[in-house]
Amino acid sequence: MKKEKSCGAVVYKIMNNQIYFLIEKMQLGHYSLPKGHVESRESEIETAYREIKEETNLDVIIDSNFRETSYYNPTIDVLKEVVFFVAVVKDGQIKNQEKEVSEILFLTYEDAFSILTYKEDKIILQKANNYLKINFYN
Repeated sequence: MKKEKSCGAVVYKIMNNQIYFLIEKMQLGHYSLPKGHVESRESEIETAYREIKEETNLDVIIDSNFRETSYYNPTIDVLKEVVFFVAVVKDGQIKNQEKEVSEILFLTYEDAFSILTYKEDKIILQKANNYLKINFYN
């Protein structure tokens, strides 16, 4: 079985004392968290920064104390590992990478959870939300 690795983050921002999570509507029609393939000698964090910038045009600050991994089979002969961090928006104007991303949304936890297409992403979002609540917004 072939193995692939991607990295990304649960990206969030605070508005009016509430957390909003970044959700991407992909050109293929599903809703997802920002992530992408590790290139050459990139670290996991370097990949996450690059992918977020490429897909959203946003600059973020990644919190590497949150690191969660999901696994799934995009095809029958491939096992994909995806490492997620949490990242807060620092700067930038949203501009979606039109080749892959058709729309970028900032949603409340409940709305983000309900719109995500895949169970694995929902689990990561839930863990990130709990982490943020415990560590920053208690």
